[in-house]
Amino acid sequence: MNGYSRLLRKINGRSARVGVIGLGYVGLPLIIRFSEEGFRVTGFDIDSRKVDSLNRGRSYIKHISSASISQIREKAGFEASHDMAGLRKMDAVIICVPTPLSANREPDISHVRNTAMEVARRLRPGQLVCLESTTYPGTTDELMKPILEGSGLKAGRDFFLVFSPEREDPGRSDFTTRTIPKVVGGDTARCLALGKALYSSIVDKAVPVSSTRTAEMTKLLENIYRAVNIALVNELKMLCDRMGMDIWEVIKASSTKPFGFQPFYPGPGLGGHCIPIDPFYLTWKAREFGFSTRFIELAGEINSSLPRFVVDKAADALNKRGKALKGSRVLVLGMAYKKDTDDLRESPSIELVRLFEEKGAAVDYNDPFIPIARSGRKGFLKHSIKLTDRSLKAYDCVLIATDHSQYDYRRIVEKSSLVVDTRNATSGIRSRKIVKA
Repeated sequence: MNGYSRLLRKINGRSARVGVIGLGYVGLPLIIRFSEEGFRVTGFDIDSRKVDSLNRGRSYIKHISSASISQIREKAGFEASHDMAGLRKMDAVIICVPTPLSANREPDISHVRNTAMEVARRLRPGQLVCLESTTYPGTTDELMKPILEGSGLKAGRDFFLVFSPEREDPGRSDFTTRTIPKVVGGDTARCLALGKALYSSIVDKAVPVSSTRTAEMTKLLENIYRAVNIALVNELKMLCDRMGMDIWEVIKASSTKPFGFQPFYPGPGLGGHCIPIDPFYLTWKAREFGFSTRFIELAGEINSSLPRFVVDKAADALNKRGKALKGSRVLVLGMAYKKDTDDLRESPSIELVRLFEEKGAAVDYNDPFIPIARSGRKGFLKHSIKLTDRSLKAYDCVLIATDHSQYDYRRIVEKSSLVVDTRNATSGIRSRKIVKA
């Protein structure tokens, strides 16, 4: 029996050992699903704190319970490790590592490259390697494949190579890892067949496409679609503000059209690992083909300008009350980029705090899900303050950056002297204290 047939039989029989590299918002849900379906899974990460936490049955991600980690450890034998030597024992290796931007806003694929090199050192015949990290078209076959084939093994013959983009949406309850369709592209027909078999074992629907590049481009289109539409509504928000209209009322009215319209909502800027970053991966790759992605770049400029627009609105509101922004006390409500999550990745709140402090304001924040806000890449570290009537009264400006459900917005408006609302969280509350931004 050849390596392909042997691995396919293992996958179909749930006896294949699965290794997941990267134990974050993408990797951990995958581990749980494979474990639920009877696969023995090992998680790999260079962060020993994550490894130790998972091996004690503790979760460090809000929407993933510690009970679920304990359960897969007890019933499915899940274990976490920082020793990459264990990759050689795996039948399928799934890579879920970060793909950020560099300081020059160019793709930083060092995590993918370094991980591929770690896998290549332990690669053996009959293994399936899958990349899930969002990246530019060509990463799998131009970057990963040569590294892996440097082991002396050939993709499609000795080992199998797949790209299947992650589609996680932290905190969402109406869709789960199981119910979200999984796009799969393979380096060869056999690679695709194995990738489809693997993911079909944990999701309701696997969607095969013609190549790894098509799968990579699929994820970029999904996120660019959101980025450009959010940019459109953010630009209209700034125009409506100047024209004396409420963009939220406009969106609500437009949403009554039963066809040809999908609502997108403005905010203080883009957050999360995908939407603020992924479009620039394609912009960078397009230059290789002499193509300028003007639409994508314009959307990026608009979305990047929102934190400054919000700070300027707060400064104007303070000025109308006889106060300068310099020397004022500002409280930012919500550090997470998305409501009811603890996800700080690329959160616009970090930039808001930076801009306020740059203009001389004293800034604190409160977030019920993020007691300590830390962003090493941006050199950011702050602790959440306790939200009380007394603390609300102590600030010259309270800015709603994230509309967490735990907040009592009527109380916040009542106890604050000025509330700058970037999320329409105070909808239905009538007060001269409220300024929309």
